[in-house]
Amino acid sequence: MTTSVTPWWKALKIRQEILNASGQIDDVQMSLFRAVHATGADRPPYADAGYYGDITHPTERLIDLLTEIAVRVGGGEDYLKARAVTRLDQGMGGGKSHACIGAFHLAAAPEVLLATELGERVAERARAKMGRPLARDLGQPHVVVLPCDNMTAGAGVKELDGPAVSLHERFLWRLFSKDYALYERYQPFWSDKHKIAEALRAVNRPVLIIVDEILDYIGNGLDGSNKPDLAAQDMAFLRALLDTVNDVPHVAMLVVMIASDTDKTALSAAAKERRDDLNSQLERNGFPATVTEVGDFADILRRRLFDTEPAREVLAATAALYEPVLTDRAWAKHVWEQIGADWRRNWSDEVAACYPFHPMLMALAKDEWSRVTGFQRVRSTIRIFAATVYALQQRGKAGEWAPALIGPGDLPLSDSTVREALLGSGLVEDDRTIANYRSLAEIEIVNNDGSTGTARRQDLERSEAPWIEANPHAAERAATFIFLASIVGTLRPGRGRGASAPEVKAVTSVPDMRYTITDADSVVDELVDQGRGISALDIVRGQGNNKPARYFLSTRLTHRMLVTNIRRTITEDERDQVISEFAQKLASNGPFRELKFLPADLQRTATEVMATSGLDTAYTTRLIVLDPAQFSLRNGMEKSTLEALTVAMGLGQGAQRLPVQWASSAVYAVANTQRRSLVRSLAVEYLARQRALAAPEVQNDSELKTTGTKELAAAKDQLEKALKRAYQHIVFLAQPDPDGERYLDELTHDDDNFTALNGTAVWKALAARDKVFDVGEFTPRALQHNLRDQDYGKTLSDIRAAFYSAPRLPLLYGGDRDLQQAIYDAVNENLVSIVDGTGTEVAVTAPGQVNLASTSLRLAKPQPRACPACSEPAHEGPCVTNSASEAPGEAAPSGAASPGPSNGPTNDDSRTTNGGRSDADTPPPAKDKQAAFSFTSNLLASADSADGFAALFRAFYIALDERQISYLQGTIQVVLNAEATEQIQQRLQELGIAASFKEI
Repeated sequence: MTTSVTPWWKALKIRQEILNASGQIDDVQMSLFRAVHATGADRPPYADAGYYGDITHPTERLIDLLTEIAVRVGGGEDYLKARAVTRLDQGMGGGKSHACIGAFHLAAAPEVLLATELGERVAERARAKMGRPLARDLGQPHVVVLPCDNMTAGAGVKELDGPAVSLHERFLWRLFSKDYALYERYQPFWSDKHKIAEALRAVNRPVLIIVDEILDYIGNGLDGSNKPDLAAQDMAFLRALLDTVNDVPHVAMLVVMIASDTDKTALSAAAKERRDDLNSQLERNGFPATVTEVGDFADILRRRLFDTEPAREVLAATAALYEPVLTDRAWAKHVWEQIGADWRRNWSDEVAACYPFHPMLMALAKDEWSRVTGFQRVRSTIRIFAATVYALQQRGKAGEWAPALIGPGDLPLSDSTVREALLGSGLVEDDRTIANYRSLAEIEIVNNDGSTGTARRQDLERSEAPWIEANPHAAERAATFIFLASIVGTLRPGRGRGASAPEVKAVTSVPDMRYTITDADSVVDELVDQGRGISALDIVRGQGNNKPARYFLSTRLTHRMLVTNIRRTITEDERDQVISEFAQKLASNGPFRELKFLPADLQRTATEVMATSGLDTAYTTRLIVLDPAQFSLRNGMEKSTLEALTVAMGLGQGAQRLPVQWASSAVYAVANTQRRSLVRSLAVEYLARQRALAAPEVQNDSELKTTGTKELAAAKDQLEKALKRAYQHIVFLAQPDPDGERYLDELTHDDDNFTALNGTAVWKALAARDKVFDVGEFTPRALQHNLRDQDYGKTLSDIRAAFYSAPRLPLLYGGDRDLQQAIYDAVNENLVSIVDGTGTEVAVTAPGQVNLASTSLRLAKPQPRACPACSEPAHEGPCVTNSASEAPGEAAPSGAASPGPSNGPTNDDSRTTNGGRSDADTPPPAKDKQAAFSFTSNLLASADSADGFAALFRAFYIALDERQISYLQGTIQVVLNAEATEQIQQRLQELGIAASFKEI
């Protein structure tokens, strides 16, 4: 905007109480009770008559009301020229309390109030009414205030009511200023009009009686007292008082009771009867009045919000600033003429009347908001506009953009005070709808810090244009007006549903011709675009100039909009936390004895996290799931994870070499980096739907709740599937060659049905790589095969430890139980033996007796066994005799020597069975042998090597075919042609052996 024009936030001074409250006026709803009785810090500023007059715009109706009271109580002999009883019957926010306080100040401090602009206007009108000046002290009237909205029926307050209980008694106590003698004299006569009149005259001063919110007392108040006699007395007193006031000179009465057709207070049948009774009395004795009207809006607002009036030259310069855009042909044809902008005709006068507000905004408040049932006309408008001018003034003072005139699109919804003032004004009556629109404002327009929201984001992301500096909030302003046009309901008074396209373009206008109607079209088109713009719009397509498009911000899509908004607010930490929680829930240990989850700590390196997490657990097979927030493999982002795993396995170098003993029994489940990206996006979707479902506006709507529940379930299912697929890597410590180096090995599964979170699936995969024994595979022969010569002679405790710490030994499915069973079976099959410290064989009668914790029992190679009958090496069949019988048919005793020479074989060199072959002729049984070898050979360079290996594998084939091999364990890596690959792959599948094939 042009800098030569003084901006309104410099031309006007916002009242200090608004500045002190950061735009919130706590005392917009003035309290007669506080003005009269409050003390100290609780005493409001308007309790001072001078301040009250300063902030009060002298509306015609307020002047008329106060003039009637002034003439009635202080007009001397002319008191009959004014009415005695006045009833204020406007609805909420109509200025009734404000008027009562003015009447109180008029009677209690007449000289102070009459010195203000308001008082001068009252005195001027009284003079015209009486034909002579009004006495400045009004005869020193006495004021009786009955603030019924702060009184409990049948329960007086000692400080205010003394001994009084009934309404009549409280009236007397206040009338006589706590004079107990006078109070006691008239206390019995609660329905005696003569005595009431006598009491009024006994004061010897004019009297003003103010009864505020009487319905609060006679309605539910008397019901609550549960004292029928009290209710009867109080109603009789009120009837008598209303009749009496008209008959006593210099007595006026002001009663506040909202008209029955606008008062929504729920009443019992008895209370309704009392209300109807009082209504008839007020109609007979009183005169209804209001103190504000629609035309007073602008003046009341400016007087209430600002200390000073704007200078004429500022008003003229501001009006002139807008002339070019208001008279531009394109703007006139497509916008101003379309919206019926009558305020253009007397533009300068309108600006002077509405400043610093745009006439379009003032017309919206006067012509539309004021007609909405529930909108508290003066009170609500002051709250909204006070919050608005404060927020925009702060922007202007900070050097940010602020409008030259505050229009309908300039109410800053990013300011919570403005937003809540709008939603709590009565424009939206339904609590659920209020909650929905609160969410819509943040999602579709602008959030609390002005950093996002569909409309705000469009402004922030807009490419450079010549008008950006002059109109940086164009989309936000357009969306704000759509919001204002939508919250009043389905039909705007006299306008229809929502905002028309020309209206939306109008509110984006600025007094800068660089922003053209074409630019406005572009801003609005982008804002209402179904793909890029506000998602909650109901759009009625236009039909030419006579029926332009209309936009209505609907709450029907609240759930989708909530999800969209919440999605933007979810932090990376929150996203990673939910992934961590899901990973822990989905993980299962299977055959692993222990399942551990290693959480991320992004404040430390991956290596530091793993090195200090206590992962080296003794005698325990462990599946350790690494948190994908910090650990992943592949996609060029695996360096830190591999370094951490290397250190955790005890393979680090130098200072990074940790004293790790049980690394072999730890297996790590690691997520894939690329698949983790998908998981993260799905986690955000899940969180957004979870929080949207928990939102009050969704919980209170059965349809939205059903939708939200279904979407949350679907999002959870997608997240779980993606997370399972992401964990496709298994890392473990390997040493396939017992004499080779230990190294970090890895298994990667591309099968979508596999997940490293499933301990059973991981175990199966490791079994295929000979890292573990699957269930039932660890037989005595397998035990014998995996033992080296140096293992014999070790204690059972050492043997047990080796199966958890030595990567050359596969992990056992059943852990210690499998090892006990295998040792027991191997002892029984004479494959191994258990001996004590002296080398004496120890008998084992059950697997449970194999004490794996023993440091004295050792595993030894099998001991030769003797026959218990003949003490010779164990044999099959009957024992062998020493010689033939001495006599025919008589056998020699077993083990006895022949008494004489014999031509037969001697006991030293021959032993026969009954006619059988001698032992010398029977060869000893051959023992099984273990074969272990490794090789690496380039067969392309040597045909002889190929032939040699072919002969070797033929020998293996023959041995397998003839069942001469009882146990196999090994890993083969070969490079072969495609045809052979297919054949071998088929054979491997038939055997159930998992193999990996890749092109090279």
